[in-house]
Amino acid sequence: MTTLLVIAKEPLPGRVKTRLTPPFTPREAAALAEAALADTLRTVAAAPASRRVLVLDGAPGPWLPPGFDVVRQCAGGLDERLADAFARCSGPALLIGMDTPQVTPDLLTVDFTACDAYFGPAEDGGFWALGLAEPDPALLRGVPMSTPVTGAVQRERLVEAGLRVRDLPRLRDVDTADDAHAVAALTPHSRFAHHLARLTTTANR
Repeated sequence: MTTLLVIAKEPLPGRVKTRLTPPFTPREAAALAEAALADTLRTVAAAPASRRVLVLDGAPGPWLPPGFDVVRQCAGGLDERLADAFARCSGPALLIGMDTPQVTPDLLTVDFTACDAYFGPAEDGGFWALGLAEPDPALLRGVPMSTPVTGAVQRERLVEAGLRVRDLPRLRDVDTADDAHAVAALTPHSRFAHHLARLTTTANR
């Protein structure tokens, strides 16, 4: 069975979701990040896995459900941190971030029988999920992160390595206020959507 990895930052004001400010304050942006992270972890907890791991920059909080191992992110760029997360796995692993609270357990239920890798593209040109049947940190090191071509470069890296790649649906990351509203509309009963609605109602008073 697959190890499910979530790479995340502790949702502290000024450290997460800075592109949400404005219109939200740093504290509000951090609260939205916490809601997105909580929804993501709850989804991971509901998906089948041999192990669930939170690869965290910071300290865990009350938003962390039981059943997760917590490991500290290594130093370096995002490519190095993602590579290190996979390096800790001894078998099939699927990694996601904290920016797609609309993810479902079905999307995380992967089968590597007929493929070597899973790739989940993001609408902003990055990727929201990466799965490897045989985790190899070298597949991530040196990939330019947080650019419009990050996803294309990462997927090409997998193909050039001779891996059979299966694509997951394209999802939208929550980076901006427009993203937040679009994603909340997809999951109206989520903690993220409820919190966004409260903030929006307060701002309109």
